[in-house]
Amino acid sequence: MRFGYFDDKNREYVITDPKTPFPWINYLGVDNFFSLISNTGGGYCFYKDARLRRILRFRYNNVPIDNGGRYFYIWENGDFWSPTWKPVRKDLDKYECRHGLSYTRILGERNGISAQVLYFVPLKENCEIHYLKLKNNTNLKRSLKLFSFVEWCLWNAWDDQTNFQRNLSTGEVEIEGSVIYHKTEYRERRNHYAFYSVNVPIQGFDTDRDIFIGMYNGFEAPRAVVEGKSYNSVAEGWSPIASHYIEIELEPGEVKDFVFILGYVENPEEEKWERPGVINKKRAYEIINKFKTSEDVEKAFWELRNYWNDILSKYQVNHNDEILSRMVNIWNQYQCMITFNLARSASYFESGISRGIGFRDSNQDILGAVHMIPERVRERILDLASTMFEDGSCYHQYQPLTKRGNNEIGSGFNDDPLWIILSTGAYIKETGDFSILREVIPYNNDETKKGTLFEHIKRAYHHVTDNLGPHGLPLIGRADWNDCLNLNCFSKNPDESFQTTSNVEGGTAESVFIAGLFVYATPDYIRMCEEMGEKEEAEWAKKAAQDMINAINNYGWDGEWFLRAYDYFGRKVGSKECEEGKIFIEPQGICTMAGIGKDDGRAKLALDSCIKYLDTKYGMVLQQPAYSKYYLELGEISSYPPGYKENAGIFCHNNPWVGIGETMIGRGWRAFDVYRKITPAYFEDESEIHKMEPYVYCQMVAGKDAKRHGEGKNSWLTGTASWAFVLISQYILGVRPDYDGLRVDPCIPEDWKEFRVVRRYRGSVYDVKVINPEGKSKGVKRIVVDGKEISGNLLPVFNDGKIHEVVVEMG
Repeated sequence: MRFGYFDDKNREYVITDPKTPFPWINYLGVDNFFSLISNTGGGYCFYKDARLRRILRFRYNNVPIDNGGRYFYIWENGDFWSPTWKPVRKDLDKYECRHGLSYTRILGERNGISAQVLYFVPLKENCEIHYLKLKNNTNLKRSLKLFSFVEWCLWNAWDDQTNFQRNLSTGEVEIEGSVIYHKTEYRERRNHYAFYSVNVPIQGFDTDRDIFIGMYNGFEAPRAVVEGKSYNSVAEGWSPIASHYIEIELEPGEVKDFVFILGYVENPEEEKWERPGVINKKRAYEIINKFKTSEDVEKAFWELRNYWNDILSKYQVNHNDEILSRMVNIWNQYQCMITFNLARSASYFESGISRGIGFRDSNQDILGAVHMIPERVRERILDLASTMFEDGSCYHQYQPLTKRGNNEIGSGFNDDPLWIILSTGAYIKETGDFSILREVIPYNNDETKKGTLFEHIKRAYHHVTDNLGPHGLPLIGRADWNDCLNLNCFSKNPDESFQTTSNVEGGTAESVFIAGLFVYATPDYIRMCEEMGEKEEAEWAKKAAQDMINAINNYGWDGEWFLRAYDYFGRKVGSKECEEGKIFIEPQGICTMAGIGKDDGRAKLALDSCIKYLDTKYGMVLQQPAYSKYYLELGEISSYPPGYKENAGIFCHNNPWVGIGETMIGRGWRAFDVYRKITPAYFEDESEIHKMEPYVYCQMVAGKDAKRHGEGKNSWLTGTASWAFVLISQYILGVRPDYDGLRVDPCIPEDWKEFRVVRRYRGSVYDVKVINPEGKSKGVKRIVVDGKEISGNLLPVFNDGKIHEVVVEMG
């Protein structure tokens, strides 16, 4: 069952039924101001940090779902409705939501009146635009009343939901003309405020939620809207809101538009006040004046569209599979940008409170975004490395507002440090900018303790070899990539976190996954050592990687697949010897990606075992058999019901690792099968089962042991986005950056005859046509560049601003 359709020409997903199986959302903003918006106008916005600078209040896990957002109410002769369907939920004669690239346009029609709202965040501005158009489609003059509505969050989203003894007494506002200002706590330690404006005179307003809605009413029938009048209420404590009241006359066929601006302002300490008790509104005026007219809004909107035209032009594919082309050219790259901006901090599954920017998460997100925004990636890498400790470990997360490590989560996830090697390598391969390695940055943001980025990376690499267990495999610490495999935790207390509770001392739990990741990261590390003139370190790294491969082969192989780990007591995890959890997906993916077992047949055996034991219609589950009970020595992974999350759910994030592993042994058909099964657009017809948006990847899909097999959760903010893009763009289509040029090495299903990739790379455009006349899965027979055949499969760096025609013949 479908709830909409893809509009590829406009790069939009069009939702035609407001009652989607779950709120289908979009993100607004590309710089510092970000917003979540659902297909019915729900959601919230924030400045940089969803916890510390939350602008609108939002109630997670509420009944009914998705309550709170940016709402409009249209009133006429006692009847009222919302163009976004919610919150009023009255039947509409027409409904359409178009989620585009950093904008959403929602159209509602009822009783001959159409209302269309365009929501977007202008480039380099700290505000949302709500551009409303009302049209009278009848032959009669119509008299309407329009009410806007947003509810302010009191900035710190955690405190806003918990500290009511204070918060119900702190709310403050100012009203000036058609602008409502939210200035809670501005009198003391804050230098920021928010505002909600409209570009026409208003006939009234409300800023007190209880007065506007009524103590016992809800968003669906606010008292002011029911009665068709505002109360001009001024909030003092309780719950401040912003609502404009506008009386509108529409002649037959007439259209009127309104520009609402939801903005955020920071003032220097010495410029906080216009006069005692009155905030300095100069910077708010500047924003408001930029968007006074519909022409101003249209101009800003087209600037946003052009921004995305440029961003997406870096990698485009022309393929006869329209779903593949759609996902690669539009939605996958778009999602990679969203995950780069927000990591795992704020979605409809992540509240924006408990998590900042994850070290591991963000380094992986870089892999899918670096070709689009290399300058921002450079800054992010340096920010991430600045949270590392001198021993090579790092904070698991940091807060985006302060860029400091999050003490609430701490460190000790022993795979974390290695990811900085992969992200830095990806950046250099994309740009050729080795100078980043020489940038001097602090440890733990302490300016008295500094080193180059390379020195940080060197310590990260050595952190693994400095923390090996009895089998020569890396110690796992609190956890590795799988945060729920807690082999040193032994938690019996339901009120503590598996990840942050004190670990039992003296354990020697080891991770085969980290071992594989270490081997996978080593070629990048060696190249960096060579660039920095550290030849002895490079030679040592080669030996360290070989020692790790030997340890994996000797102690990490179970006969048909790679082991997952050794637990606190030195017992195998992910072995045929185990009662449950005999095989895990992560080591099969990461070890085969690293080329381990490629030459002796172990890689093929491991990947065949993935097909035999883990594969389903919707992708491969994380492990099998699912855990049927709680294992104290394994931790959170066994706390979930079978088939969900880490307990044998389909963790889409790691499926692409297996796909990349398949390309290492030349099985293009299988690599594409892995890609297709986790790509949501391929099962758009099953949206009632999948529930999540068909245009973005999920973190998790319920596995074959679950009662709701195929049901998605945790959409949008997931490493699946970057790894799916790496799999399809670099390893299946096979156009990937390398340190000295653009390498072309496709691994495709044998029945693919041809495709074309246009890739912008280091100042030139490479127009790559791949032909497959012999029906091969892997192997390049010849490459012709600008009419001349070259040796090998590495396209040279031209950096000349020109388009270069490339023909690649497989064979």
